[in-house]
Amino acid sequence: MNKQNILRFLKKNLNTMIWGLLIIVLVTNTSAKAWVLRRMMDLGIFNAHIKPGPSHEIVSFNYRDVATGNVVNTSSLRGKVVFINYWASWCPPCRAEFSSVMSLYNRFKDNPQVVFILINEDDDLAKAKEFLQKENCNLPIYKALDIVPVSVYNGTLPTTVILDKEGKIKYHHEGLADYGREEFANQINEVIRSFE
Repeated sequence: MNKQNILRFLKKNLNTMIWGLLIIVLVTNTSAKAWVLRRMMDLGIFNAHIKPGPSHEIVSFNYRDVATGNVVNTSSLRGKVVFINYWASWCPPCRAEFSSVMSLYNRFKDNPQVVFILINEDDDLAKAKEFLQKENCNLPIYKALDIVPVSVYNGTLPTTVILDKEGKIKYHHEGLADYGREEFANQINEVIRSFE
């Protein structure tokens, strides 16, 4: 192939090569996938919504604070709204939604009626801690200790569950969602007020 044929080939196929390269990067790079998903969240594609209506079964399981070693059972949190998020640092949708989880946490961190439990599913906790540090996140890492009811977590990451003040499942979502929006915070406030 001479130089002119190579230039003609490149000119003709440049868009295809750029798209191909972009797809390769998205398939192989966790951060790139998370970035694209976060942009989609910004467009409102993954808005979370707590549906009105009755809550489901009461759930109870143990989890441990990795930093302190303290073990807690969800039943001891009755009287509080509990936001539970299962995540891993290697999971692009988890990484994408994490800033929205932090935003929601920052809204409610001083509210004694709301508890956040972020249960990490990384095999290597050092990677989870590194991710949190990179994200400037000050949330503690928890690990589930028991077999968690399938109604709460079946292995899909991310999974988010909200327990009402009676310990019943009020919200359950598998996959990416945006928890940082004002309307979702208002829905959490509704769950809090529904038991006053």
